[in-house]
Amino acid sequence: MQQPKTENPSALDRARDELYSHILRCGVLQAQIEHQSDWFDDTIEYMAERYPTLGEEDLAELRRLGERYCQPVIRHGPPVGATS
Repeated sequence: MQQPKTENPSALDRARDELYSHILRCGVLQAQIEHQSDWFDDTIEYMAERYPTLGEEDLAELRRLGERYCQPVIRHGPPVGATS
C-alpha cells in the first residue's frame, strides 16, 4: 500500500509542474527554436515573480528542465515490428 506524502512539494517542484502545464497549453512544443527561446525568457521572468523564493540557480534549472521537456524524442533504430 502506498504511503501518503507527508511533506509539501517545494517551490521549485510546483514551479516545474506549472511550467510543464504552460508548455502544453501554449503550444511551445510546435514552435520554432527562436520562438521557444523568447517564450522561455518571458515565462521564466513570470515564474520568478510568481515564485519569489526561487533563486537564480533555481530559475536556471527550471529553464533547463523546460527546454529539455520541449526537445524531440531521439530515435535510435527502426520502430518495433518494422521490416527492412
